[in-house]
Amino acid sequence: MKNAETVTFGGSALERRAELRGDALALADLAARPGAGMIPLWRGKPLVAGGEDALSIARLPHGHPVFDEARDPPIFLGVEDGEGVWARDISAWEPEDVDLASLGLFLDPTEQRHPDLGGDERFAELRAIMTRITPRDAELAATAKAVLGWHDSHRFCARCGHASEVAMAGWQRDCPACGTHHFPRTDPVVIMLVTSGDEVLLGRSPGWPEGMFSLLAGFIEPGEPIEAAVRREVFEESGVRVGAVSYLASQPWPFPASLMFGCHGHAETREITVDPTEIEQALWVSKDRLARIFNNEDPEIRPARKGAIAHFILWNWLEDQLD
Repeated sequence: MKNAETVTFGGSALERRAELRGDALALADLAARPGAGMIPLWRGKPLVAGGEDALSIARLPHGHPVFDEARDPPIFLGVEDGEGVWARDISAWEPEDVDLASLGLFLDPTEQRHPDLGGDERFAELRAIMTRITPRDAELAATAKAVLGWHDSHRFCARCGHASEVAMAGWQRDCPACGTHHFPRTDPVVIMLVTSGDEVLLGRSPGWPEGMFSLLAGFIEPGEPIEAAVRREVFEESGVRVGAVSYLASQPWPFPASLMFGCHGHAETREITVDPTEIEQALWVSKDRLARIFNNEDPEIRPARKGAIAHFILWNWLEDQLD
């Protein structure tokens, strides 16, 4: 797919400067520059500023009072326009009147405003804003959310159980007891455009918004090639056999920390037998019907969420833009 890297979170050529992560003096010099910026995140939500038509990920000075309650050191994300960018978790802050029930929703619609911030700055769910920010902001926010989420869930050494410590500007955790080094994890996932002539196989998982269908997807298992994972997952979920498989595009997906491998699989069978422990429903959809779905003209099916690689791949299939 010629435009594969235009998918949301597809990258913006950020200078990640991994060679600086172990250089404390160089990082201190970057942090002391007037243009240095820090992105705060609260429970995985980045701080945003601006209105609907001019939304951006906010960068604050390192010494801003918002970071007074930060529990861990910042994560060095990289360099943009010669200035360093970091991210820092401030989940220890407890907003007033927070709707705890909304925090666990598939798409949290609530926004939180910190008393030390003014104007239009607020914390917003990344899923809700991902298509309204620049590719650079999307890459920064996705990276920050994924790495900070890893720190939150991997505070203890997997080898000996001792509390581990942040190292390498946030890109490593070291165990002081046994010396083991731990690194941020990314879970590989295949997501498949399975076609049979002019039809595509769609499915839905329990708990999704009513009427929402998407491409089938699943985690790649240890020792398994991408192509084999495509065939196995499609068969397990729908009973459909897939033959030839080709790669289309990839997307980092920080919910919490996956890398989606978009593939095109050609169906060898059409009979659907759904595994109810995997998905709720699957069906073949023609290109004509998919076009109506994308135009919100179908009474039964809603398209995959805009910004997700499923939406991206299906749209390009409709437009005959697959390589």
